[in-house]
Amino acid sequence: MAKLGTKKNPIIARVQTMERAEEIISICERNKWIFTIGLEPDQPEDISDVLKLLNKKQPDSQPATVVPRYSRNDYCPCGSGEKYKNCCWDQDHPGSEA
Repeated sequence: MAKLGTKKNPIIARVQTMERAEEIISICERNKWIFTIGLEPDQPEDISDVLKLLNKKQPDSQPATVVPRYSRNDYCPCGSGEKYKNCCWDQDHPGSEA
């Protein structure tokens, strides 16, 4: 199946007011999505395709945070030159034995 928001698989949205239609059109044009919008005041609003693409896009905008991890046998990140288990391990892992 073609990617949502493309010529082969356009976004389909149903709205009740012209103002809401203009809002959805603005979002789709800003993201360069192909869309079809129906103005149907007597039907419930359905913008699920738009929401699906907006929610899919958010994780990409936030870079992943990488937390450095150290093994007990790595050299300590404090720069002492000792093994982590003999230096700062006890401070970072209270209650555990090295």
